[in-house]
Amino acid sequence: MWLIGACGGVGSTVALGVAALAKRRAALTGLVSALPPFRDVPLVDPGRIVIGGHEIRSETLISAANALHQRAGLFDDDLIRVCTPQLRAFQREIRPGTLLGGSRVVRAMADVGGLEREKSAAEAIERLAGDIASFKKRLRFDHVVVIHVASSEPPMSRTAAHADWGGLKRALARRRASVLASSSIYALAAFEAGCPFINFTPSPGIGVPAIQQRARELGLAYMGSDGKTGETLVKSVLAPMFAMRHLEVMSWVGQNILGNRDGAVLDDPRTRESKIRTKDRVVSRIVGGKPVTRVGIEYVPSLDDWKVAWDFIHFRGFLNTKMSMQFTWCGSDSILAAPLIIDLTRFAALECQRGIAGPMRHLGFFFKDPIDVDEHDLFSQWQRLVEHVCGRES
Repeated sequence: MWLIGACGGVGSTVALGVAALAKRRAALTGLVSALPPFRDVPLVDPGRIVIGGHEIRSETLISAANALHQRAGLFDDDLIRVCTPQLRAFQREIRPGTLLGGSRVVRAMADVGGLEREKSAAEAIERLAGDIASFKKRLRFDHVVVIHVASSEPPMSRTAAHADWGGLKRALARRRASVLASSSIYALAAFEAGCPFINFTPSPGIGVPAIQQRARELGLAYMGSDGKTGETLVKSVLAPMFAMRHLEVMSWVGQNILGNRDGAVLDDPRTRESKIRTKDRVVSRIVGGKPVTRVGIEYVPSLDDWKVAWDFIHFRGFLNTKMSMQFTWCGSDSILAAPLIIDLTRFAALECQRGIAGPMRHLGFFFKDPIDVDEHDLFSQWQRLVEHVCGRES
C-alpha cells in the first residue's frame, strides 16, 4: 500500500491498524472485506500489508498516532508502544511528496525540504513514480496499490489539455505550468509506476479524462472519489427507504462540524466547495425529483478527529401530509476511514491478480461520487460489490 498523505490522521491510523492486525492486537471490526461473503476469496492478509508513501510534512506515523491518542482519545498507549517497531519500518518507506499543483492551504502546511525542486509536472511525476517503482522492486511485491488520503483540494477548472493524453503530456512538460492539481499528478505517477490508483478524497485526482485514458493505455485500474464514511453513508441508506415507500423528499439539510487537519483545510471556501459537491449529490440521485438539498461544513478545532453531523429531512406522505425526520451522527474520522483503506487495498490487489483495468465500478460502495457508477443507494452497491468480488456477476 502506497499512501499519498501517509502521515496524516487517516494514514497513521491505517498504519497502526495494519501493525496491530499483524500482531493480533486488533479485531477485524470495521473491515468490509472480512465479512462472510468474502471468506473464500483469495484476498491479501491485512496483517501482511506493507506501507510506504509520500508526505509533505515532517510529522511521522508515530508522532501522528500519539497526537490522535493525546488530543482525540483514540487508541491506547500500550497499542502504540507494541506497534512502534512496525511503524518505524513503515516510516523508512515514506518519501517527500510534491507541492506542484497544491492549494494555498495545503502548501502552507508543508515543511519537508526539497519539495520545490521540480521545474515541471513531468519532472515531479517521474520522481514520484520512481519512488513507487523502487518500493515495489526493492521489496519484491507483485502489486502496489496507491491510495490518495491527503488533504482535500479545490475543484479544478478543465482545460483543452485535459481532454486527451497527448495534449496533457505536452502541457506537463512546460516549466512551472499549473495544468494539474497535485492529486492528479500523484495519479499519473501511480500509473507510470504500473500501479492502480484510488482517490479517497474529493480532490480532482483521477477525474481528468486524459488521465483515465492513460490508465486504460497502460492496462491499470482506478477508482474514486471521496470515501463514504459518515453522514453520506447514512444518507445512502435512508434515501432508498423514502424512495421505496414512495414518500416525497421535499428537502434534506445537513450541517457538519469537524476538527482535525481535514476541518482546517475545509475551512477554506474553495476547498470546501469540492467536499460539498460530493456530499450534496447523493440524495437527489436516489430519490429523484428536485428536493432542496443543503450541506454545511464548519471547522470546530476542539473536536479534533471527531465529526458531528445533524440532518433534517422534510418529506410529504399520503393526503399531502408533511412530516419530518432528524438524525445526528458522531464518529471519529480516522477510525471510520482507516478500515476502508485496507478494504480498498485488498480488493484492488485482487483486481490486479485478475488483470482488470479501467474503473473498478464495484468499489462504488465505498465512495460518495464513484466514477462511472449509476447506482448510489448502499444496498445496490453492496450487491454489486459482492457479485463482482465473488465472481457471480452475470
